Amino acid sequence: MDSDGNDMLAIEVIVPQSAPRRWQQVAIERLEADGHDVAVAHRPGPAIWPAAAKAAFRFEQRLFHRRGPLLGSAVQAIPARPGNRPAALRLDLAGDAALSNVPTIGLRFDGSSADLQAAIAVAAGRLPVIEAVLDNKTVVGQARPMVDKRESTALGTEDVFARAITLVQSLTRAFAADRLPRETVAAIHGRGERGRFTSAYLGAALPRLGREALRRARFRHAHWRVGYRFADAPGVADTGKLGTGWSVLPDPGDHFYADPFPFWWQGRPFVFVEDYPHATGKAVISVVPFDSSGIPEKPRVVLEETHHLSYPQVFEHDGAIWMLPEASASGRLMLYRASGFPDRWMPETVLVEGEISDATLFEQDGMLWLFATDRDGHGSTSDTLVVFSALALGGPWRPHPANPILIDHRMARPGGAFVRNRDGRVLLPVQDGTLGYGGGLGLSELLELSQQTVRLAAPLPIDATDDWPYPKIHTLNRAGRLEVIDGIAAVRKRSGKK
Repeated sequence: MDSDGNDMLAIEVIVPQSAPRRWQQVAIERLEADGHDVAVAHRPGPAIWPAAAKAAFRFEQRLFHRRGPLLGSAVQAIPARPGNRPAALRLDLAGDAALSNVPTIGLRFDGSSADLQAAIAVAAGRLPVIEAVLDNKTVVGQARPMVDKRESTALGTEDVFARAITLVQSLTRAFAADRLPRETVAAIHGRGERGRFTSAYLGAALPRLGREALRRARFRHAHWRVGYRFADAPGVADTGKLGTGWSVLPDPGDHFYADPFPFWWQGRPFVFVEDYPHATGKAVISVVPFDSSGIPEKPRVVLEETHHLSYPQVFEHDGAIWMLPEASASGRLMLYRASGFPDRWMPETVLVEGEISDATLFEQDGMLWLFATDRDGHGSTSDTLVVFSALALGGPWRPHPANPILIDHRMARPGGAFVRNRDGRVLLPVQDGTLGYGGGLGLSELLELSQQTVRLAAPLPIDATDDWPYPKIHTLNRAGRLEVIDGIAAVRKRSGKK
């Protein structure tokens, strides 16, 4: 998410005088990287977290083999310094700064101006909401961070602070470009359950950590299964329900298939999938051909790189067949062209640099668009929606000026290709991380799309209560009569030789 280089601001950032946090330091570094003239002021008094929180974070860092300081770690100091010009904007990252005649944006974590509340909420098992409040009265921005490792308070708090940084940088850019909302953008979230860190950690976080350790000792961390059905009837995008008639694509147990994308070629259906061997922990892309009776043949690998691959969106454009797989581990989004469909794919060009996940193509009125999530340096890959546009598939692809479009674990990450339903509405399947990664899928209507604005409706959850046995789904696609989904299965680890 690069700055557009215009309207650099003079900003005063307020941080605690003692025991500031690394997330506050990183936020200042981001603002400086954007070219803003940043002054730093101190709020008197310490912002020291309780000893129990520091001990819990150190314990979990060792447990999860996380090196280096976390975003919630205290730093020795953030020195005060003046700016070169009078401030046009104040950012209160310490909480409860006195009001000023300069516009001031402060953050609330689950309703509290103290950032410790983020850790308390995560320890208690909640997903905190971050609000940006202008002059202590108007909510001008909101973030609902995804917490990837629900069992870890330290890593979950890391995810929250990562999006606090994203929100601060995004709102500063909006203020500089005079795009900051002038009215409250959402109802004030209100205060979460206030409490002491120790009681939340001992009463909720430690038992949750123990339960997850027991589960992982017996079961695969994640094992997806792909479902498919052939039908002429309206599909999930029309009914909002999975319905019946699903078959499960067989897997050998030592690896799984996920992220299915169907494609018809010469009158025959193919499904491209993420193929994840548990032994390597690095997925490849495989294709599943179907015979004339609709029976799947054995999957075979068609694309492998040194990094993890998934979400293989396959499509036809300009007389060629293309694949746009997710490859965020490589730090770039690569477009592939079929040189011998379906087995041979050649890298064509890099469309976007960065940790881009599940980029989903959409064409409208001669313009090409990509909807995706961006990790933005820290935190989850599933909560920050960004959009890019281009006149040609090979680019150049330009970031939308309103990026990030939203920060919301309920609807930021795409879960399949755009679809136009029988009512003519354009819908995007979106992943809902409320119950964790892969916890559910919704359908979000595209309300507005232009070079100035992107608007998606709140998603309607897909009803997964029919005969599909794995209701925690995160991908939905359809091509012609072939509809595909995936879902998490509880698969026990094999003992002995694998």
